[in-house]
Amino acid sequence: MRNEAYNFAFLDEGSKREIRRCTLKAVAIPGYQVPFGSRELPIGRGWGTGGIQLTLSLIGLDEVLKVIDQGSDESVNAVNIKKFVGMCTGVKTTTSTREATLIQSRHRIPEIPLRNDQILVLQVPIPEPLRIVEPKEEVTKKMHAEKDYAPIWLQLYESIVKYDKVTIGADYPVIVENRYIMKPSPIPKFDNPKLNDSECLYLFGAGREKKIYAVPPHTKVESLAFEDVPFEVEHFEGRCCRLCGSTNTYLDEIFDAQTGERLYQCSDTSYCREVRQSHGK
Repeated sequence: MRNEAYNFAFLDEGSKREIRRCTLKAVAIPGYQVPFGSRELPIGRGWGTGGIQLTLSLIGLDEVLKVIDQGSDESVNAVNIKKFVGMCTGVKTTTSTREATLIQSRHRIPEIPLRNDQILVLQVPIPEPLRIVEPKEEVTKKMHAEKDYAPIWLQLYESIVKYDKVTIGADYPVIVENRYIMKPSPIPKFDNPKLNDSECLYLFGAGREKKIYAVPPHTKVESLAFEDVPFEVEHFEGRCCRLCGSTNTYLDEIFDAQTGERLYQCSDTSYCREVRQSHGK
């Protein structure tokens, strides 16, 4: 039930139009960070306000909304964002990836391949991939313009020399259409390949940093890697989900204090639930 005391989707219509214009520019230039006027929300900056503003600007009465936090539909972050958007729109919400038309996520891409009629909005804390090597915004803008990404490659090389592997576990940088290096938000490396040639539209919103960027459908996205040291995702050989038995998904490690065992279960609760239902569990 929508609360009539608020404008539809909370933001005023002018703000939503401005964010949609920035989104269109981001879609037209894959991987490019488009500045936007980040609005105030009843949520502290750094808690997903960029993603929420994208969701509020794009959502319509016929949308079906799903919100996940690190794969879970039941986390505090996911539940409260879903309640907030539902209160201001009255749209239908779901925990099913297949049923949703608009998905907002923090730190995960669903295991079920997304369709062309779905949009995935990712919350981003720090959108600038060069920030770790260059603190000044004006310098990073020039580096992007000149395609000067040598410091990022040097960082990867130093990691290999020191540890015999690239030690970046999440937010692993990618290059979009052989042009812009982009941070895919703090998703695990396991999810990086899902960005390449995807059917769905990926949108990335950073509220505190006031940036929007996008990966449109069927866009070439490659994780940075050297020819002799290829990109590798997390491996879970010999492990399976304790609930559904899946061996091909990203697994969270759980420590059982009573038995002292290390257990594993699917990070994506929707996928895990679907598999269990198909097996009659």
